[in-house]
Amino acid sequence: MPDETPTPTIPTDTFEGVERILVVTAHPDDVDFGVAGSVAVWVKAGLEVTYCIVTSGEAGGQDREMPRTEMAALRESEQRAAAAEVGVTDVRFLGHPDGRVTASLELRRDISRVIRQVRPDRVVCQSPDRNWDRIYASHPDHLAAGEAAVAAVYPDARNPFAHPELLEEGLEPHTVPQLWLMAFGDPDAVVDVTDTFERKIAALKAHVSQVGKGEWIEEMLRGWLGGAAKMAGLPEGRLAEAFRVVNTV
Repeated sequence: MPDETPTPTIPTDTFEGVERILVVTAHPDDVDFGVAGSVAVWVKAGLEVTYCIVTSGEAGGQDREMPRTEMAALRESEQRAAAAEVGVTDVRFLGHPDGRVTASLELRRDISRVIRQVRPDRVVCQSPDRNWDRIYASHPDHLAAGEAAVAAVYPDARNPFAHPELLEEGLEPHTVPQLWLMAFGDPDAVVDVTDTFERKIAALKAHVSQVGKGEWIEEMLRGWLGGAAKMAGLPEGRLAEAFRVVNTV
């Protein structure tokens, strides 16, 4: 009998030409809400994945008695534990102020530094465009981190004359061929994360200071990811994370 599996209307990731991926987000837990299922897929396929977190999340949580320095340390620890759930060991924090992130030259330089260190084939970041259908995806820090990451990919990290102090540190320019945007209103690629969904849930539940016991996470994410899979034309019951892909070369 002929294969009756429907052809996806949005292509799924093939990893072609990709060995290293850098994920840039504003806060601890952003990476896990947005892309942890895909990260688990990529790590399983043998790709190297690094996290670059712009802030330490010190403005998060509900405990007003906890000093913000302690919250920052806690959230960094939670993010490292979450990363371990999906097989990531390289987690870097830039230390920019939570709740006050701007797409400054300093942030562009700091992300460019990590790009030149890691030399990824793909950078995954938050969209710099506001999503009016899901406003929570468009926290001002997310937008600023996304804008700075895009600028770091093009033109900063590849330009030897941008941020000359990086050359003085011995960091040669690097061109990132692929930029993948999370939470974009018109995605054109998906990663089927059905088989790594439980690892994504485990990663999110590591952020206890933010999600508590996290009983609500699975139902919410099944709705989000099931909707993305359906939009992409994947078979019934599949789950997917969606992205807008920008080729930069």
